[in-house]
Amino acid sequence: MTRTVFCRKYQQELPGLVTPPLPGARGQEIFDTVSQQAWQEWQQLQTRLINEKHLSLIKAENRRYLLEQMEAFFDNKPTDLAEGYVPTDAAQ
Repeated sequence: MTRTVFCRKYQQELPGLVTPPLPGARGQEIFDTVSQQAWQEWQQLQTRLINEKHLSLIKAENRRYLLEQMEAFFDNKPTDLAEGYVPTDAAQ
């Protein structure tokens, strides 16, 4: 049976993650409150931000920036977009 969570992004019960995506308390909180769908969407945005903004995850300030963007994303607050990124459906 699929594990479900009340997703804080979509405000409904949705299939949850299989394991916590990060170590520690933050990973457990995401595991308990973020759906698999929301996590996958965040992963896509995070990848675009890392690539377009040339972020190095070695730098603490870049990791902090991504964590701030992640929290905003899951809380349905505005997030940065990758510069020059045009969503597929908007390109038509």
